[in-house]
Amino acid sequence: MIARIRSALEAALAPVSLAIRDDGAAHVGHPGAREGGHYHVTIVAAAFAGRSSLERHRLVYAALSGLVGHGIHALSIDARSPSD
Repeated sequence: MIARIRSALEAALAPVSLAIRDDGAAHVGHPGAREGGHYHVTIVAAAFAGRSSLERHRLVYAALSGLVGHGIHALSIDARSPSD
C-alpha cells in the first residue's frame, strides 16, 4: 500500500520530499482497520505554497481519493511547502 500511496502523491503533487509511515500496528483490532490501514504522510511540495493547512490536506486527500476506504482507513498528514 505504501508504494501505491507514494505513486499517487508523486503523480499528483510532484513532492520534493515524501515520507510515508505505516502506523497499522498501533491499531490492530480497530473495527475500521478492515477498510484499510493507518498511515502518516510527511510531504513537501511546491503545490502547497500559499495554501492553508486545510487546502493542503484537501490536495493530499484528492490525490489519494481512490485509496481512502480501499486500502487507507486513517491518514495523518504533515504537508509543507519548500519555503516552510
